[in-house]
Amino acid sequence: MIIPEPARSAARPGSYALGPATTLSAEPALAAVAAVLREQLAPPTGCSFPDGPGGIVLGLDGALAAEEYRMSVTPEGVRITAGDAAGAFYGVQTLRQLLPPPVFRRAAVAPESGWEVPCVEIEDRPRFGWRGCLLDVARHFVPKADVLRLIDLLALHKLNVLHLHLTDDQGWRLEIRRYPRLTEVGAWRRESSPGWNEAGDGRPHGGYFTQDDIREIVAFAAARHVTVVPEVDIPGHTRAAIAAYPELGHAERPLEVGTRWGVGSDILNVAEPTLNFFHHVFEEVMELFPGPYISVGGDECPKDQWRDSPAAQARIRELGLGGEDELQSWFIGRFAAQLTGSGRRLLGWDEILEGGLPPGATVVSWRDHHGAVRAAEAGHDVVTSPARSVYLDYRQSGDPREPVPVGTVLSLAEVHAFEPVPAELRGTPAQDRVIGAQCALWTEAMDSPRVIDYHAFPRLSAFAETVWCTGARDFAGFTARLPAHLRRLDAIGVEYRRAEGPLPWQTRPGVRGRPVELADYLAGVAADTRNIREA
Repeated sequence: MIIPEPARSAARPGSYALGPATTLSAEPALAAVAAVLREQLAPPTGCSFPDGPGGIVLGLDGALAAEEYRMSVTPEGVRITAGDAAGAFYGVQTLRQLLPPPVFRRAAVAPESGWEVPCVEIEDRPRFGWRGCLLDVARHFVPKADVLRLIDLLALHKLNVLHLHLTDDQGWRLEIRRYPRLTEVGAWRRESSPGWNEAGDGRPHGGYFTQDDIREIVAFAAARHVTVVPEVDIPGHTRAAIAAYPELGHAERPLEVGTRWGVGSDILNVAEPTLNFFHHVFEEVMELFPGPYISVGGDECPKDQWRDSPAAQARIRELGLGGEDELQSWFIGRFAAQLTGSGRRLLGWDEILEGGLPPGATVVSWRDHHGAVRAAEAGHDVVTSPARSVYLDYRQSGDPREPVPVGTVLSLAEVHAFEPVPAELRGTPAQDRVIGAQCALWTEAMDSPRVIDYHAFPRLSAFAETVWCTGARDFAGFTARLPAHLRRLDAIGVEYRRAEGPLPWQTRPGVRGRPVELADYLAGVAADTRNIREA
């Protein structure tokens, strides 16, 4: 009944009971994993897990790969052996799922059957090294406590990347000490659209993370073997930054922080002071986020302002470029050089293919699979995240009660059927360039953590199997395991979408807005998609 399903699992007779005498021993390199085990299991079970032999044993085995683990539960105890600390951590998450669902509560509780762990032999390892989820905190701010809660849920599902979308037209959510107006001005908007670009709601919205908040989030995630990848989107999706510092843009009149959704026309100019401004921003970003990847976005950048800008056209002539697409490539390349020089890797959406990719860039392919194929065949690492398959803001059924029905219908079965490696790459050397996949929680239509819960679960549970499971996936088997998993989510307090459809509060009457069909949603980038396909 484990999600994601282990590579091999064999039940054995009997069980092991946790109790006050249950001890815990761990190799020194696994001390942090042992600390998380105590943190997660002690409050609900009332067990303190004192140091000692027997009981629960955490060990390492150099013959196992990174993130791989094996678990043996006998009537005498539990042994988790792993290739590294991450593998041991995932073994602990499996142990939690083997226990009764009340173990996921934060307070002491006594299940009727006691804290029994069924005897079992498990061998498990992930299919991909990048198993991610994007959380958009720019369109609607998500408080720190709820980000930490989501990290815990990702870790439970053995996902290991949180791609944090921190900036956009509608909000700048990261404190940059050198440029305080980014949050003093850019973190706040006067209203939002409660539907998809319906009339504004008249309610101010805002918020941001201090640098201390970010350090706490990053440390909390690291303890759970989740890497936080920040995204500061350039050169498009920058209206909030331009509202704070008008000299970054092209407008002759002051701009306000965006209040409507979709692709905005306001982008950064290409003057040296603007590039230097964002070099300083990325210096602070790298100080806060120690992981290897930094995302510059690079998506949905309409270039009308560059076409109309004498300064941008002069820059194109000065550099001998072929047009605005190559200007964007040059712009992105400036930051690739900065990141590479600091030992980091640039991450960007598949639009950064237009005009040429900087060396070493990793591409997140969201517009179907064409960008993934092109990037992988050119020797670049790829993370697949096609909107039609893993964008969890899309509505979950054709039920008219679905809240703010963005995009096409994306059912639980369709998410579970997602194949991260495009068909064109399977069986070719380039398939190894697909380092994983990620689902996405874009929050234009998600204005609270409760609504995020509804859109994310249980589809995120299905997605976890697409990136973890090494064998053939079986949706019937997944749905057979799902009821037990939903009881775990109930214990955590996740307000997931139930099989019978939205609950009354989840329909959010009066603010749904009109359905936004996929063709409309992607209309603004259709031409660019054709460019990738034909290149």
